[in-house]
Amino acid sequence: MIDQSKLPLREEFFECEDHRCVAEAIKMMKIRGAPAIGVAAAFGIVLGVRNSSAGISSELIREIEVISEILSKTRPTAVNLFWAIERMKKVALDSRNLGVEELKSLLEREAISIAREDAETCRKMGAHGSTLIADGDNILTHCNAGALATTEYGTALGVIRAAHEQGKKIHVYADETRPLLQGARLTTWELMKEGIPVTLITDSMAGFLMSHGKVDKVLVGADRIASNGDTANKVGTYTLAVLARENKIPFYVVAPMSTIDFNISSGEEVVIEERNSKEVTRICGKKVAPEAVPVFNPAFDVTPNRYITAIVTERGIARGPYAESLRSLSSRQETGGKS
Repeated sequence: MIDQSKLPLREEFFECEDHRCVAEAIKMMKIRGAPAIGVAAAFGIVLGVRNSSAGISSELIREIEVISEILSKTRPTAVNLFWAIERMKKVALDSRNLGVEELKSLLEREAISIAREDAETCRKMGAHGSTLIADGDNILTHCNAGALATTEYGTALGVIRAAHEQGKKIHVYADETRPLLQGARLTTWELMKEGIPVTLITDSMAGFLMSHGKVDKVLVGADRIASNGDTANKVGTYTLAVLARENKIPFYVVAPMSTIDFNISSGEEVVIEERNSKEVTRICGKKVAPEAVPVFNPAFDVTPNRYITAIVTERGIARGPYAESLRSLSSRQETGGKS
């Protein structure tokens, strides 16, 4: 995996040989982005069982429960993590009559399938979402929802990438995304590599740009979407949604169906991760605030569905009322790029 904590100054890869290494990488945000950590967790389970000395499948399944518990405690908000873990556990339980080595091989194949499906899903979302992008659009995005946050291509940046590949002349404003600067460090790095015009702004400049007619659309990813369309994403997303509404700018969320949590009715049920105070008091390891200052550091906020113009998934584009449109998409067979 690429160590995202080192970007853009150093492009370094690291390898994990056990599930604890994967768990630590997720927790420390060496790998981040809801779809990406789901895929990583699936492979974490594969590494865990590969290192197992269990003699019978029932013992291996008990170990999978322990491994899954360790991985599930890394990040509480992104639902893809739990979706991937549950999918891997179900495969193990459904095949518990197999021998140990057969079961290990089956789990590895399932993890590979999850990774491949994520790549295909992102391209389908790009095809759907690009229909919302016009030639000449200026697009504001928050945090990083690109190839780094997935296995490849991206969610919100996948839509931008697809529009660019279609020859549309677009320009992206990437806000820096405090406190860990994923927009400044990761999104600009990705877009520059793709040759997509991008301008970096601070988070507090978004309202100025919108009020001066510099932004045509806002595109963001998501870490968990409630069944009513309320969306949890990187902290600061809610602010952009309110600003977009005030300035009559479309606000789009781009996420796979696996990010939709049909088990919760609204964003009020989303568990918001709170992270270490040093992420706020330091920038790239350098102290920028008094050591003893109290810090509140939620990693995510929730955007109420009323601020969301549409939600782009691999199965199509949902619009309000989301409780109905998202449920309809969940039962629809996957299609091509038409929305």
